[in-house]
Amino acid sequence: MAESGRYYSELNGRVGGPQFHNRKGRGSFRGRPHNEQIRQRHRGGQTGGFGPGPRSRLEDGDGDVSMSDCQDGAFQQRFNPYGRPNRKDGRFDRDRRGGGGGLVGYRSPGVSAPLLDTPSLFGCTSSEKNKTWFKITIPYGKKYDKKWLLTALQNLCHVPFIPIDYSTEGNKVQFFLEDAISANALSKITRRITDTEGYKVVVLINPCPPPAFLQSDLTEQDLEHLKQCMSKRFDASEQHLDLNSIRTDPDLVSQKIKVILNHKNCMQAVVKIIEENIPELVCLNLSNNRLYKLDDFAELVNKVPNLKTLNLSHNELKSERELDKVRGFKLTELCLDRNPLCDHFKDQSSYISAIRQRFPKLLKLDGHDLPAPIGFDIETGTIIPTCKGSYFGSDEIKEFVLGFLQQYYSVYDSGDRQSLLDAYHEGASFSLSIPMSMHNPFRSFLGDYQKDSRNLKKLKDPVARFRLLKHNRLNVVAFLNELPRTQHDTASFSVDVNTYSQTLLAFTVSGVFKEVDGKSRDSVRAFSRVFIAVPAVNSGLCLVNDELFVRFANTEDIRRAFFAPAPTPSSSPVPTLSAPQQEMLSAFSQKSEMNLEWSQKCLQHSDWDFNRAVQIFTELKAQGSIPEVAFIK
Repeated sequence: MAESGRYYSELNGRVGGPQFHNRKGRGSFRGRPHNEQIRQRHRGGQTGGFGPGPRSRLEDGDGDVSMSDCQDGAFQQRFNPYGRPNRKDGRFDRDRRGGGGGLVGYRSPGVSAPLLDTPSLFGCTSSEKNKTWFKITIPYGKKYDKKWLLTALQNLCHVPFIPIDYSTEGNKVQFFLEDAISANALSKITRRITDTEGYKVVVLINPCPPPAFLQSDLTEQDLEHLKQCMSKRFDASEQHLDLNSIRTDPDLVSQKIKVILNHKNCMQAVVKIIEENIPELVCLNLSNNRLYKLDDFAELVNKVPNLKTLNLSHNELKSERELDKVRGFKLTELCLDRNPLCDHFKDQSSYISAIRQRFPKLLKLDGHDLPAPIGFDIETGTIIPTCKGSYFGSDEIKEFVLGFLQQYYSVYDSGDRQSLLDAYHEGASFSLSIPMSMHNPFRSFLGDYQKDSRNLKKLKDPVARFRLLKHNRLNVVAFLNELPRTQHDTASFSVDVNTYSQTLLAFTVSGVFKEVDGKSRDSVRAFSRVFIAVPAVNSGLCLVNDELFVRFANTEDIRRAFFAPAPTPSSSPVPTLSAPQQEMLSAFSQKSEMNLEWSQKCLQHSDWDFNRAVQIFTELKAQGSIPEVAFIK
């Protein structure tokens, strides 16, 4: 037993070695080590029972991959623009987880229950995912060849990842990931790789702060050396700066200065030097710098307005969406050759189209001339036509639709939406969407709606798409009851009837509403809602499809909101602003420089005491507690 305990201590994190092959499942080492089960349990992983015994590697179909399998084979191949040679590395075979009452004219078959969605890593919210780093640890990973280990992990991980600061510590290997989606995918392949000795490769993942090396600043002396180095690489006659593989520059290496443009401090230093010394820059070469993101480089967009040529070839950009961060450049020439993103397109035309969508004036891509962009030379200014009001098609349809909307929203705003069951067809469907820009840090202010948003532009997972689509009238109305209580400004409604016949009516209603309770009480929202209806047996309308889109109200929306008195539900009265309150709101907004919505929140919080509101605003602003969205007008 002493020997067994010693062996267990030595092999903590490695399970199922050949020493156990002839034990026929006996003993206490059949499953994962006890301390690893505890770690998995604390991490929210699977608990209970034991893992497969040593013999199970010969019998189960869990997708394990042996080390020898990695030596040969071929990657799944994709189109490589301009005929670049395909990779020859090996790829493992992946595991194949595979209305009611008088309003209903007919009854549709039921819909199967939605599939379960994959939980987020460690319970992180969307905003946390963008801020958290992850430390990946491979116990006893030092004995593996780096290329073999990373290839094995990547082949089983369904999401591409880029390891940052790969290193060994004792017998283990560790590296960092900044991408929560990749980290979540890696967490699912622990124990699915088997090495040549029969041991399973364990992958441990923990959230962590950004690595220390990313936060270290360059000294003043380092910055001066970097400035001199960049000066030597700058061609003033052509306004061209060549930073190709700058990390290996002899002048910097001799001074033991590491300029790695993937590091925030290094890229910020380069951007600052360019801004202060060569703002007229026309050509910039950033090739061979292992760039995998462009967040820090994007700060240069408004500082070099004349930049026309950009070389990002031979880097690690894995998605064309990275280019969205620098689409502010008016580029005529761009080079992306030898980046992983180039392998994601089925053909050359789709590749060119995706890049030109971001840089419409592009004339040359990867050294190849492109057809001249199609455009219109307009010498005189154009006047955008004013927005027209509602469109109904006929007075009869107008009266019919407005009557329906008045009845619908009087119930919707009453606080008890259960009566809306009579407005929906038995097989009705409902979906909710909100704007979900990845670069909008304030999207959490629509938090009550965000978790149920089915924005197809951002949501690519078919399982999640299905789950967020509400089927049949009971589920639809149950979901509507979960949404925040509201008061709609019917005077703000704009209605467009786009389809009408004897059997079908489709129309869109847009306007504004207030939330009347919860954290966002009195916040003004803008909405657009598409209704598709069929005739009901009682000469009314029966909704078969309902799509709701909610967004932030802009300053003009807020200014006009509830300007005319609107009907107030008796169960949740929300008074409109009096004339003195409107004057106070305007004065406070001018003094604080906040928009009207946030100014009104501050005044309401202070019981409309102007001096107290000013005092609270000053204190919160000094603490940095007021978000930037409050100052967007």
